[in-house]
This record gives sequence, structure tokens and C-alpha cells, in this order.
Amino acid sequence: MSCGRQFMKTNDRPLTDLMKAVDTGAAQLPDFQRGWVWDDDRIKALILSVIHNFPVGAAMFLEYGNESIHFKHKPIEGSDAAPNAEPDELILDGQQRLTSLYNALYSKKPVHTKTDKGKEIDRYYYLNIEKALDPSADDEEIVISVPATRQVTSDFGRRIEIDLSTRQDEFRMKMFPLNIILNSGEEQGWQNEYYAYYNYDPVIIQKFTELFSKVIMPTQRYAMPVILLDKETPKEAVCQVFENVNTGGVSLTVFELVTAIFAMDDFPLREDWKDRKEKYFSGDLLDIVTATDFLTTLTLLSSFKSGGTVSCKKKDVLALKLTSYKKYADDLCMGFSIADKLLQEERIFSSRDLPYSTQLIPLAAICTVLMDGNKIYTTTVKNMVKQWYWCGVFGELYGSANETRYANDITQVIKWITDGGDLPKTITDFFFNPTRLLSLQSRQSAAYKGIMALILKNHARDFISGAEMDFSTYSNEKIDIHHIFPKDYCIGQGYDKNKWNSIVNKTPISASSNREIGGVAPSAYLGKLEKKGSVLPSDLDSYVETHWIDHNLLRNNKFQDFMIDRAKKLLCAIEAATGRTISGKNSDEVQQMFGAQLN
Repeated sequence: MSCGRQFMKTNDRPLTDLMKAVDTGAAQLPDFQRGWVWDDDRIKALILSVIHNFPVGAAMFLEYGNESIHFKHKPIEGSDAAPNAEPDELILDGQQRLTSLYNALYSKKPVHTKTDKGKEIDRYYYLNIEKALDPSADDEEIVISVPATRQVTSDFGRRIEIDLSTRQDEFRMKMFPLNIILNSGEEQGWQNEYYAYYNYDPVIIQKFTELFSKVIMPTQRYAMPVILLDKETPKEAVCQVFENVNTGGVSLTVFELVTAIFAMDDFPLREDWKDRKEKYFSGDLLDIVTATDFLTTLTLLSSFKSGGTVSCKKKDVLALKLTSYKKYADDLCMGFSIADKLLQEERIFSSRDLPYSTQLIPLAAICTVLMDGNKIYTTTVKNMVKQWYWCGVFGELYGSANETRYANDITQVIKWITDGGDLPKTITDFFFNPTRLLSLQSRQSAAYKGIMALILKNHARDFISGAEMDFSTYSNEKIDIHHIFPKDYCIGQGYDKNKWNSIVNKTPISASSNREIGGVAPSAYLGKLEKKGSVLPSDLDSYVETHWIDHNLLRNNKFQDFMIDRAKKLLCAIEAATGRTISGKNSDEVQQMFGAQLN
């Protein structure tokens, strides 16, 4: 985007002009916009805003004919525009409001909407003339909706409460049909017949004249702000501007834009993704992958494969060619499946326990590249990928915008593995301060989730059954993270919360084991577990040790010694996973916070 270039201008447009543009097809929707969803009550509230001359927010249009964004288009629902009519502009934001106003205030067909409970209904909208002129009237009395029959009934249809089925009925009930309010000719004709029906009664004429000046004429002159993006606007700018101004409706994601671009070549990207989502991305771990994640990963992969500059920023995704998508999508699905299996080997079983969903993007791309020659299936290559992965997790390197790191990852990891190149930057950037263990207090942290996975990978066993916490046990036994020295016990002993609530004092435990632990001292609950599970003390000690817990310290309730011992073991586990040495274990800060060195 060139500096200083203005792609956007804003001006107010009369509602009548906007409705005519919708009616003729001069204003249409890009194909990515989904169905119209507003219910009857919301439509009435919108109509009231217009007739009260309240602002209803801006709409955003894009000049049609943008060479960089060649969208497939479709008329607004209910529009009489010819299906093949070519638009002048596309509606990017404002679909719900413009569709509601067009169908309620312009189209002669009943409005197909729904109740607040979701039941589909057809409605016409009317203005109660007398209530509209009564300052004390409630809004729900001023604008009413009636069924397509124009009759409101009760007693299962046997009694007619409101009948507006003929023009004379409208006059008798003093109900003005709102679908002619923007057409001055039709409104004038209705007015003349209304006067004649009441034999030109001066009171009737005076009241309708007041209605015209206070409601009808201001509505005919009502204008909406319209933000217009010109046809030179780049794709990434369209996406960014929309994200900034859109306050409701369907969010314009990168995926929606690419969907519309691919639709010009009659490729149904949304349906294609739906099929892939169901086949490859519905499991416990990969269900977190979004359509935009998939496109970002595919862009990363295709740019790497092309041999040029590797990048997957928003502008690169928006420039993705359909040929590239078709070429790599199937392989990439397999790459994600391999990444899934690799993470399960590392005892990450669900998206809830995934340290970084963002790191799945480079991981899947790397796995896809390493499918060539089946490299990814060899132990040596898998271990190198895992080392890179854990350095990212424990270095906590994927918490913000990562596109540049993704590009470095795929380039450097592949070169490191296949050509014996330098260590990837994600590995050399790894740093873990030993005191970080005490600040890992909740599962929101990637490193917290990473340590839990390492404990499970150490063949951690359930305290009662002794069953190893593999995938089936993890799922069936409701494994979760719990305190080793129980919370209530620690509070009672006056221990420092920063210590007892940290990852050092937590481990994965089954729901049944946790119920037996309660809030008592470890020495007491270990006895309860032995009775509950008919387990020998020596066997229980061995189960406890698989969690990197010294059973002697636990049985003797040695909290402080336990904290130091387990912190050392957790640091060793992180070093083993990352292949990197953690420095500072004997620093003054460590000594002050733990009460001892950790080397």
C-alpha cells in the first residue's frame, strides 16, 4: 500500500437511493456474506429508529470491478434484481440493516423473518397513525407487524382481532402500510384514498398532514452514512478496514475473502473446508484449527515449496492462488494428522491442554514437508521436530503475532534436519528462568500445560489404580490437574500461596483419586489411598515417583524440601525435552524464592 493513498471516502446517502440500488441490483452482496438473520422485534426496532430519525450506523460499500478482489456477487434477499445483474457496488457491512429496511419499507412482498424463539414467519409492517402522533404511546403500539394474510387472529384462527386485508380495512383501522413510505407516488395515492374514505374530514386531514410532516417526509429524506472503498483498494486493506468498522453481523475474516475470490472460479471453498473439518479436524486436539488457520498454514507451505520468499502474512493469504490450494490442501491435511499423532506421543491429548494453538501452524507445515521420503516417520527426525516444538513452548515464544517466526521455523527447521544447518532461531531463542516455576499458577500458561504433558510422558500412573495415564485413561478417568499438598492443608499450615499454588505442587490426578485426597496432610491421604485401592505402600510409592515426587518427602509432609526437590526434577525434564541447559539455577533470586539452589 503506497503511503498517503486514500482508498476510502464517506458520505450520507438518502435511504430512498439505497433502496433503489438494492432493488435494481446496483448494490449487491459479495458471495461470502451469509444469510439474513434479523427477527421481527429487531426489524420493528430498526424501523422505529428510522421514523424517529435516529442514526442506525454506517454501511460500507466496495466499488465493483476491483481487479485484486474479483468477488462473485448476489442480490440482497428479497430483491427483485435480475440474478445476472452486474452491481456497481458491493455491500461489505450493513447487510442486515439494508435487507431489513428494503424488505419492510420498500418491497411489496411479505418479509420472511422469525420470532424471537426462531420460528419462521412472514410479516407486513404498519404504522398506527394515531399512536405515531401520541407522545405518550409506546413504541410497540406505533409500529406493528401482521401475518402475510394481513389478519391477526386469536382462538386458533377463529377470531379476527386485526383485519388489514383490504385497503379499506387499512383506512378503517388507520394503519399506514410501511412498504409504501419511501415511494412518494404510492404514498400520495394512499393518502388521497384515505381522505376520500373519511369524506375529507378536516380532523383526518389535519392528523395525516401532521403525520406526513413529522414521520413520512423525514423518513423519505432519511440518509445513512456510507463508507465507500474505491476499486483500487488492496485486498488486505479491505479486510483490515472491515475489521475496524464492523460492529455486528458476519465478521469478514481472511477466509471469507478468499472464499469469495475462489468463488469466481466456481470453487466452493466453504463447502470444501466443511468436508475437511469433519474428516480431519473434528478430533479432541485439532478441533481448535480454524479455516483461517488452515489457509495461513497452506500459504506458509506453498510459499516454502515455491522456493521464493517464505511468508504467510494476511496479504500473502489473500494472494493465495486456487491452484496452490488444490495442489497442497490434501497433503496439508495429512501433515496436520501427523502433527496430531506427534503431539499425542508427547501426551498432549486435547485442544484444552495444547500449549499454543498458534504453534500448530508451523508444526503442521513442517510435518507436511517432511512427509517427502517419509522422513517424519523416523525417530531421529521426529525427535528433532519435538525438540524445536518444546523450545517454543518453554521459551514461551508463540504468544503474539508470529507470522515472521512461522517463516523462520519452516525454513530453518527443514534446513537443520535435511542439510545439517544451524540450529533454528526458536531453539536458540529458548530461555527459561527457574523462578518461572513459581509464577506458573494456572493452565492459561503454555509452559504450565507443557509441564503437565511432560509429567504424563514420564509414564505417570494413577495413585489408586496404578494405570498409566495414556490417552484412554486420560479420557475415561477424567484426569485433571490437582494439588499434591492439598490447598486446605497448605492454608492451614500457613504456607506461601506462591509456592503451594504453583506448578511445582501440582500434578495430573484422576477424579477418583482426588476425591480421596481431600484437604488433609499427604501422610494421611496416602493411607486412605492404600485402603481405597487395596494397594501396597511400596506400589503406591512407585506410582507417586512417576510424577517426579519423592515419596519419602510426601509421607513425612516435608513441604519445603518437596518444593525444592520437585523443582529440580521439573527443570531437568524441561532440559531433556528442549535439549537446552537452563541457566541461573543457583542465582540469588532462586535462593531467595525457593530457599535453596536448584542445581
